[in-house]
Amino acid sequence: MYRYTNSLNPKIMKPESLMMSHGFKPELSEGAIKCPIFMTSTFVFKNAEEGKAFFELAYGKRAKNEGEEMGLIYSRINNPDLEILENRLCLWDQAEDCAVFESGMAAITTVLLEFLKPGDMVLFSSPVYGGTDHFIKKILPKFNIHSLEFTVGQSQEEIIELVNNSGMADKLALVYIETPANPTNDLIDIEATKEIAKHFSTPEKEVFLAVDNTYLGPVWQHPLKHGADLVLYSATKYIGGHSDVIAGACLGNASLMGRVKGMRTFLGNMASPHTGWLLLRSLETLKVRMDMQALNADKVAEMLNTHPKVEKVYYLGNFKPGDKQYEIKQKQCATNGGMISFDIVGGEKEAFKFLNALKLIKLAVSLGSTESLAEHPATMTHCDVDDADKAKFSITEKMIRLSIGVENHEDIISDIKQALEMI
Repeated sequence: MYRYTNSLNPKIMKPESLMMSHGFKPELSEGAIKCPIFMTSTFVFKNAEEGKAFFELAYGKRAKNEGEEMGLIYSRINNPDLEILENRLCLWDQAEDCAVFESGMAAITTVLLEFLKPGDMVLFSSPVYGGTDHFIKKILPKFNIHSLEFTVGQSQEEIIELVNNSGMADKLALVYIETPANPTNDLIDIEATKEIAKHFSTPEKEVFLAVDNTYLGPVWQHPLKHGADLVLYSATKYIGGHSDVIAGACLGNASLMGRVKGMRTFLGNMASPHTGWLLLRSLETLKVRMDMQALNADKVAEMLNTHPKVEKVYYLGNFKPGDKQYEIKQKQCATNGGMISFDIVGGEKEAFKFLNALKLIKLAVSLGSTESLAEHPATMTHCDVDDADKAKFSITEKMIRLSIGVENHEDIISDIKQALEMI
């Protein structure tokens, strides 16, 4: 098995030190210092008894015996690349278990489908990523699953009243939040939201809290520490970090992750061995990349805050003491992150002129990669969001979203300045 058994102690060493070797035993792979790509669909059992034992665990027909681990069966269920990757991701969030998917939306939709059934209601924060918004508002209703949204700035009491007034408080099964929100960088208090989930829980039914942590990644924010039951990532973003892989991840306690992995097995949306191998490679540099991106973002935001052709900057570093958002940031966030949105003076015409003039920064959606990216949320990532909602959340024609990369910050700033001069 590829479970962690070597002499390094994950309780003593920092995650960034363990990303090179945690969970991998070279002696099982001809002494290879790095995990090979296990491109196999199925695994050979030593005997029929072993096969029976593995399947009993895989399908939950019995509990594990003391010291027993589930063996390798079939790559739709488990694979060494996937297992090692999931073990290492657990270190960042101090989670009991992890499931990796072939995309961020695969992770999100699997969780929503596992924890919601016909007649249930999901309470979710707005704004959220456009794909999530679409699935909750337009796909879940096909399964007779209801939704109710709340917004940044609403108090705990106001949200509880909102749920009660919906007439479906007894149907609430899941609370889903995205913090910071894409693309506005709005923050939701994770602890306060968990209190709302607890308020509507009963002895017969617990209401769980799921948090999309993509914007800050596993280095800059740890939702499980603040009460979340599940944390979700588009692993395409900071975790992958090189714009060459699509993946997603979900982490939580062993019991809930057993449910998530069970649904993943039957939906068949687990990550491939090759995807797992690429993400293992990316994890080795995750902290250094993200630390550089945060430093660069601080410099870029500082320039944008004083530029005459920039109307407003949406950035965690702009929250001031005394502001509720500042208090949440101080409690939850380790840095200001690497994402910046800003309103350009003008509208779509000026925004497009700016985007078309960029040279170093690439005009593309996605975020968290080594290269800096820019996009137009209103007509791109959030084009399917209702116009009224876009207006409510300031996702207007003048908004531009930047994902800051690891280039020299002076070059990033120079490119932004020359593009602004084109307006």
